[in-house]
Amino acid sequence: MDTPDSDGMLAEQLLRLTRRLQRIQSRQLEPIGITPAQFRLLRTTAHYDGPPRMADLAERLDVVPRAVTTLVDGLEAAGRVRRAPDPTNRRVIRIEITEEGRAVLRSMRDARKAAAEEILAPLTADQREVLGGLLTALVDGMPERRRC
Repeated sequence: MDTPDSDGMLAEQLLRLTRRLQRIQSRQLEPIGITPAQFRLLRTTAHYDGPPRMADLAERLDVVPRAVTTLVDGLEAAGRVRRAPDPTNRRVIRIEITEEGRAVLRSMRDARKAAAEEILAPLTADQREVLGGLLTALVDGMPERRRC
């Protein structure tokens, strides 16, 4: 039976794993010259069918619009995104991923796969399947606005 102590231990293990994932991700992003927040914005932008508005990105990322502006500024300076006027409303700016940005996403996909292999190496195929089911149950239990 679960006790508060075992729940606390589980929470600590999850936090340690999260920190390990963050260290691995930072190590992968550094040579590319992109921050974790910029990568998250780039990845989120790629999930839209068409170029999103900056307000859409702010809402999806659950940040203030000014934070998106700062991230877009950095990505635009590096040639990974570009601002484009909305064809139906000239006051609206949309964010488009450039070919350079797509290349970053491809290289990060490969790097993330390698990182996952590193982290999951101690687990058997059956254990990975169980873990996947447990993580899905946890993610599906999250409030909708937090999923990205």
